[in-house]
Amino acid sequence: MATNPMQRKARNSFLLGMLLMLIILGAIIAFLVIQMMNMKKEKEEELAAMVQVYTLKQNVVSGQVITTDMFTKLTVNKATVPANATSNLATFQNYSLQDEQGNSVKTRYENGQASLYITIDGDDYDLTEDNGRYYIERNNNREYISLSEAPLIAKVDMNANTVITTDLLSTGSAVEDSTRKQEYNMFILPADLETGDYIDVRLLMPSGTDYIVVSKKKVDIPAISGVDSTDTISIELNEDEINMLSNAIVDAFKTNGAKLYVNKYTEPGMQEASTPTYPVNYEVLQLINGNPNILEEARTALWNRYNSTDSSGVRTQVEQRNNIIDATINADPEQSQDNLETNMEESITNSITTRQEYLEGLSKQAATTKSTTNTTSTTNTTKK
Repeated sequence: MATNPMQRKARNSFLLGMLLMLIILGAIIAFLVIQMMNMKKEKEEELAAMVQVYTLKQNVVSGQVITTDMFTKLTVNKATVPANATSNLATFQNYSLQDEQGNSVKTRYENGQASLYITIDGDDYDLTEDNGRYYIERNNNREYISLSEAPLIAKVDMNANTVITTDLLSTGSAVEDSTRKQEYNMFILPADLETGDYIDVRLLMPSGTDYIVVSKKKVDIPAISGVDSTDTISIELNEDEINMLSNAIVDAFKTNGAKLYVNKYTEPGMQEASTPTYPVNYEVLQLINGNPNILEEARTALWNRYNSTDSSGVRTQVEQRNNIIDATINADPEQSQDNLETNMEESITNSITTRQEYLEGLSKQAATTKSTTNTTSTTNTTKK
């Protein structure tokens, strides 16, 4: 049936309107799809950027033993936390306090004070430290507990909700104000010594007497141009240990046939630190005893150890000092002095050489980095 022009015009307008509506609807749908895809991508990127970290449930003070029950896990964006934030509880569980039967040590708070306790056969016992060892009171008797790992110690005061990083904790003992990182190059080192090993430093005299000077120290081996130093190590020592080791170095340098050497702990997490047996000379003992940088507890322990007596009342360390070390050194005082001067000069020369090699290595590394950067920049410019 024929249609008049007005009807055709109305139909065409309707079809054109429908077409425009479909185009607009398609554009809206496409826009929404793109937005949804972008939101999904952003969500995936956000999820990919999330990491799990551990935070403290309560405040802790510097020197406090940290137990794993004090942590809580939190999921955060990795851009909001330090790069060395620890997200693996195994880092702490490796050092969690347990006895040899697997009973875990935990922390309780009473009246704002933290204390350690251990649950054995369903009963809780307060855990007390005694010169690096721990004990409980059971049946009116003191029972020492052998722990399977060294404790984690807070290096600084931390508030609740602090994100834990490896730099905030140390193992074994609290860091004292006098603790310093000391570098030595006169020790005989094991061939397989690596950074992170725990060692004792010992003095062996020509008579065969073998003394522990400092015990259970974590080793850091400086790298020169990417290669570990063959004769230099760094260890952290407090003031009394620095004095004792300095005394032992002088004794070793003065004595023909004496040697300062290092030996490694086989299982440092399970082995307790050895008790030092090296008898310092009286002058050094007096220096330590009057040094305000040394904790009173350490001064008292050293003084008591030095003046301890055997069953016959003989002061053993004094006798060993007089009859073994001093007697050997004083047998030929001129030769001892020559030995001291020669060995000291050699040690100083080695330190200067090592430092120079280290700085030269840094310069070469910086020059290589600069050259690589310039080459990359030139390549990119050429491509443009």
